[in-house]
Amino acid sequence: MKSFEIREFGIDNLVLAETEKPRPRPFEVLVRMTAASLNFRDHMVVAGAYNPKLKRPMTPLCDGVGIVEEIGAEVVRWKKGDRVTATFMQKWVEGPVSREKAGSALGGAIQGIAREYAVFHEEGLVRPPDHLTDEEAATLPCAAVTAWHALFEHTPPVPGETVLLQGTGGVSIFALQFARAAGLRAITTSSSESKIERLKQLGASETINYKQSPDWEQQARTLTAGMGVDHVIEVGGSDTLPKSLRAVKMGGAVSVIGGLSGLEPSVSPTQILMNGIRVQGIYVGSRLMFERMNRAIEFHRIKPIIDRTFPWTELTEALRYMQKQQHFGKICLRF
Repeated sequence: MKSFEIREFGIDNLVLAETEKPRPRPFEVLVRMTAASLNFRDHMVVAGAYNPKLKRPMTPLCDGVGIVEEIGAEVVRWKKGDRVTATFMQKWVEGPVSREKAGSALGGAIQGIAREYAVFHEEGLVRPPDHLTDEEAATLPCAAVTAWHALFEHTPPVPGETVLLQGTGGVSIFALQFARAAGLRAITTSSSESKIERLKQLGASETINYKQSPDWEQQARTLTAGMGVDHVIEVGGSDTLPKSLRAVKMGGAVSVIGGLSGLEPSVSPTQILMNGIRVQGIYVGSRLMFERMNRAIEFHRIKPIIDRTFPWTELTEALRYMQKQQHFGKICLRF
């Protein structure tokens, strides 16, 4: 079989290597991969920016879907021919996250899914929604679960509340789709007028062009009669977090998810303290969160937004395309 390996960091250093087909142990499942999707985390891992100390050689990518080819002798959750999606953290089934669970993240702490065949523990797989294609189902494990976790797994929102979403990456697009399904008012930001039009088509209540309005946090407050939004899905990092804290209302929440603009310290605790803001880090989610999300996706017939699909052997080209940051929604790979 073939798999991609990181032997030296850098997109151009990815190697498509011949490897031996794995065999499942008693509680494991052998999956023939059919589709995958990219996250900005994957770009950082390959480039060496995510954790330069990662052991190599390693197989990248965390989001994938496939068909069960073989099961171990003790497997009870799956049978040959089932379509399955891998969970981001293979050991996070339920409850709060822990260092042990975080140490089972695919394509980082452990080997990823950029390979024709992969072995998973039976507890690290879920059934994807039936109405989704393989490429659509492959978009769910990281970005979709992250958005779901941020919106619904702590203090569930009340219909009519306002959520501020940043940009048009995978997490933000899923958050927009989930927010609309839950009856939330979604304010979205982008620097592209063409992307803003697409955000409106997806149901954004209001949009802000942050190039035309660099003080977008003030515009968000204006749109909420000076009160501020109830919740910010913060994906920008150092440059945007201070603005997110000014955009949210007293007693509101900021879910910190990404660091697209960097991860340098940029926030004083005074604003958080004096305004009673709840700041929570969101590191994807558990298998039970994934399963709850899938039920909502099936009920509302939500379809993930895919920008472009590449053959899986063109992973390096797909990563370069992501690097340009011109995509809207998810970038997928087809095996």
